[in-house]
Amino acid sequence: MSLSQMARSIRESVTLKLNQTAAQLRDKGEPVIHLGGGEPKSKTPIDAIVSCTSVLNSGDIKYTPPDGIPALKRAILRYTEDHYARAVRPENVVVSCGAKQAIMAALISILDPKDEVIYPVPYWVSYPEMVKLAGGVPVGVKAEDGTFCPTAAEMAAAVGPYTKAIILNSPNNPSGVMYSRDFVAEIVELCRKKSLWLIMDDTYNRLVFDGRPPINCYDFSPEDVDLSRLVVINCVSKMYAMTGFRVGWAVASKDLAQAMATIQGQQTSGTATPSQWAAVGALNGVQNSIEALRLTLENNRNILMDRFSAFPGVRVTKPDGAFYCFPDFSNYQKDSQKLAEFLLERVRVVTVPGKEFGMEGHLRISFCGTIKEITEGLERIRWALDPTAPNEIYLGGRRLVRDWM
Repeated sequence: MSLSQMARSIRESVTLKLNQTAAQLRDKGEPVIHLGGGEPKSKTPIDAIVSCTSVLNSGDIKYTPPDGIPALKRAILRYTEDHYARAVRPENVVVSCGAKQAIMAALISILDPKDEVIYPVPYWVSYPEMVKLAGGVPVGVKAEDGTFCPTAAEMAAAVGPYTKAIILNSPNNPSGVMYSRDFVAEIVELCRKKSLWLIMDDTYNRLVFDGRPPINCYDFSPEDVDLSRLVVINCVSKMYAMTGFRVGWAVASKDLAQAMATIQGQQTSGTATPSQWAAVGALNGVQNSIEALRLTLENNRNILMDRFSAFPGVRVTKPDGAFYCFPDFSNYQKDSQKLAEFLLERVRVVTVPGKEFGMEGHLRISFCGTIKEITEGLERIRWALDPTAPNEIYLGGRRLVRDWM
């Protein structure tokens, strides 16, 4: 079979593959703990369920406009005004099948072949592949000091004649680090001076810890949205725990939004009608589920950090938000793929190799599960790696003795 060069060059989503592997092992009765996941355990808000059920019960489920139903656009306008203090118009909003499609449609709309897109390292696993799918060249920027936050000067140094856009994701997947206000302000100004697009992936923007407020990129971009190259991405997947509904959106200039809608019209048409009405319910309904989730995640983060404090040889940066941690295990194994495979094989713990996010020696560990999963998962990992840990452990009723040290 002959496949295109593009199809052969795009890598499979490692996170989706790991979800599938974990599900298959569970189906076989294996005592798997999934610390690689990217979806909260909390339930869909009742307002979303009621809104979705209402349209389903009507039996009137038809095509929708490729840029979203009016009711959802109105809810997004209100959300943008409430949380970004920016009034935008319906023509500035594009509803997509998740934040991933919104970013993809934006990239296709702005990139020509060989155009470059810059983003900090570590990065979400899909950014490089999405840029390549849009015909562009992905460019990751590592901080010289080894942290998860390159400086604005380091980002600026990566800008070249082919640079077309910068992507920022804060709080960051996989590190949980939130970029500083100064950094975001400097990047907004850099993009303005260089006439670059800035795609703000605000998927985790409401899930911030330690009393810190979310950073609003519009604070540094006073011009009207139609005169701006700022694109703000959001979704209901994480903050409302609605990953399966596949609803995201972009707020952008009218011209870009129209181009994105045209592309989506040829790709997928409009987002599924029941999903859009579920998003309407979530955005217009009682909002306490977001704060409840945020508090749960902050508590889980604290428990995770406490467990890591007793884990010798592992370097950990405390997450500021989201629900991921990106510890450095290179004192035990520098090859993150081998380490992740070892942990899955030996102690049935799923993690994500750091190399998928641009940094070897690290693993992405999610703390959006239960406290039991977090504590037992870390106990298993330490048992597998730390020679000072007890020599035996029980997994699902099976007694295991460590015989590889």
